[in-house]
Amino acid sequence: MAKSKTPSFVTTIPLIVNSKQESELLSRFQASRQLYNACLNEAMIRMELVKKSEIYQAAKKIPREQNKQRSTMFSEARKRYRYSDYDLQAYATNVSNKSRWIAEKVDSNTQQTIATRAFRASEKVLFRLAKKVRFKTPTRFKSVEGKTNKQGLRWKNNQLIWGKIALEPIIDKSNKVIEHSLSSPIKYVRLLWKEINGKRRWFVQLINKGVPYQKPQNYVSDGVVGLDLNISNIAFVGDNQAGLLPFADKVPSFQNEIKRLQRKMQRSQKANNPDNYEPDFLAKKGRKTVTKQGKVKKGSCKWNKSNTYKKVAQKKRELERCKTAYAQSQNRKVVNEIFRHGNIIKTEKVSVKGWQKRYGKAISAKSPGFVQSELKRKAENAGGQFIAFSTQKTALSHTHLDGSRIKKSLSQRVHKDVTGLVMNRDIWSAYLARYIN
Repeated sequence: MAKSKTPSFVTTIPLIVNSKQESELLSRFQASRQLYNACLNEAMIRMELVKKSEIYQAAKKIPREQNKQRSTMFSEARKRYRYSDYDLQAYATNVSNKSRWIAEKVDSNTQQTIATRAFRASEKVLFRLAKKVRFKTPTRFKSVEGKTNKQGLRWKNNQLIWGKIALEPIIDKSNKVIEHSLSSPIKYVRLLWKEINGKRRWFVQLINKGVPYQKPQNYVSDGVVGLDLNISNIAFVGDNQAGLLPFADKVPSFQNEIKRLQRKMQRSQKANNPDNYEPDFLAKKGRKTVTKQGKVKKGSCKWNKSNTYKKVAQKKRELERCKTAYAQSQNRKVVNEIFRHGNIIKTEKVSVKGWQKRYGKAISAKSPGFVQSELKRKAENAGGQFIAFSTQKTALSHTHLDGSRIKKSLSQRVHKDVTGLVMNRDIWSAYLARYIN
């Protein structure tokens, strides 16, 4: 019987962690990371055996119309090589028991969630949702979660409990969002750390059962909203209002500051690792002869990073973190504004990943993909719909009121309809999107 799914929301609360507790937490995270890498390696081995098996290859040749037979054969191939979430959890338990250090640091429930996490990562490669998996280094393993809130990693008496460790949270009693979260049932908790201003800060995420607290100004109306997603803005047309909303409005890009830090990092890197670079050479630039730096040598090189390099790299990471946080905050305001005009979203099915090849820097600064995913998530949570349709079949920006299609260049931002109507191209596409079946 399938597990019933209930709505949930996440609340992040900062924690008070002293040096002794942090030392113990880091050792537990190290044990969890090693267990994750071991499970991921085993999952990839079993996945390759499944893919190369005769049953799996035969199932791929069966027409998709015979879906039941295909599914049965795929399941048989998985069972033969013990490639399932349950089998990988058993493997994690076995590895932990053989390594007493992991068993002492990580409880059984957390071991199972780590195995599930590794199994899902390998499944993405099996289903061609990802090209490869990534084994975690200490700086990239930043979170651990429990299975339930009854044992292991759990929230009890307004404290985070993990074995003998009890961490006190920083709770703002006037914050209604936190108050709503603490009064809602908790499914499980997640412990994570972030680097802020060069220091490690610890947080707990409560995965609550139910719906999140809704601020009065962020109400959701019933109605249909047509959208046209672009790189730097989004056009919307509701029942009573239309407009263009810019992404990441008034967010500092820190472009000059980041470039300056990158140049400083490159100088430091070359000064400390001269053998990893080709020799400098003279090149003519017009009538002048200039010295150009040699490129990095091909092949594996060992890099020495000075303390200056690490400090500059930390400043660069902090600027990028601030930029991302500001952009997400502003883009959430855009999403909330759209839902004030309707909860049924109709938009063209566009690929933001495809845009990245041509408009990489703009995509990084404006984050249209984040807005797209937030719209879909919030529409489903609000009891509405997120309807995406093909751009090739509709071609909204080229369509006129009499049904004809006349191509226009991308630089032409005004739609002049054959009936005499003149409108912004993006708003015109959003208007037509409302009436797509």
